[in-house]
Amino acid sequence: MAVVLALAGCTDGRSPFAPGPGGSEAVLVGAGDIAVCGSPGTVATARLLDEIPGTVFTAGDNAYPHGSPENFRDCYEPTWGRHKGRTYPSPGNHEYEAPGAAPYFAYFGANAGPPGLGYYRYELATWYVYSLNSNVDVGAASPQLQWLRRNLMTEPATCTLAYFHHPLASSGPHGGQPALRDLWRLLHEFGVDVVITGHEHFYERFLPQDPNGMPDLQGGIRQFIVGTGGAQLFGFLRAHPNSEARITEFGVLRLTLRPDSYRWEFLSADGGAVRDAGIGLCH
Repeated sequence: MAVVLALAGCTDGRSPFAPGPGGSEAVLVGAGDIAVCGSPGTVATARLLDEIPGTVFTAGDNAYPHGSPENFRDCYEPTWGRHKGRTYPSPGNHEYEAPGAAPYFAYFGANAGPPGLGYYRYELATWYVYSLNSNVDVGAASPQLQWLRRNLMTEPATCTLAYFHHPLASSGPHGGQPALRDLWRLLHEFGVDVVITGHEHFYERFLPQDPNGMPDLQGGIRQFIVGTGGAQLFGFLRAHPNSEARITEFGVLRLTLRPDSYRWEFLSADGGAVRDAGIGLCH
């Protein structure tokens, strides 16, 4: 069941949730579309991470403009690179401007999963977290989806989250990516609770929905777009019917993962104010 108590538009910088008991929760925080040399947004979001404990995710397009060794060295390393040891990344299309995204895998090393694949799983508290690769084949018969199906089938969890670069639904200029439908069908079949993406350079939160883009409040997946790590921001076009929150501002998404629920907070790079927040129950 996906009961959600949404508290959108909080602007006073205070979290509306009290902390849970010690050891029963974990923090996952991050964004996509991150490191541009000289970007005030990149610098500001990295400073936010300095103040937030927990595990850092990236939702792709980590180092602009080409995902090259120089881009990682000069743009990512001095900013988000301060947190590389606790970062579990995913690749974006800019990483693949280099053959096989080789500089990405070289930079993040073991934290990026098996070399050359770009997908892996880890655990945070009681949650299973999947970092996936939407830049390669995600068809039903692809090696990635076969691996994902085996994992979801043989090691189920009460609460599950996945992140990758491209969104299925979007209100922005890139639009949704129908090629992800098979991936979403699989995630939906096994009751995955949350999907985080980037690619569109803004923040957007959706109602829980099914792979066909229909609202599904009982068993749907809540998608967040968090392309707000530092690359030039985008505006919105036509609002998607399931879109619940849309913000054009640099910032990071902080998720607090509990044994049967999660809370989200979009924190502005302008002082860490909470711009959007809510809580949901796992399926």
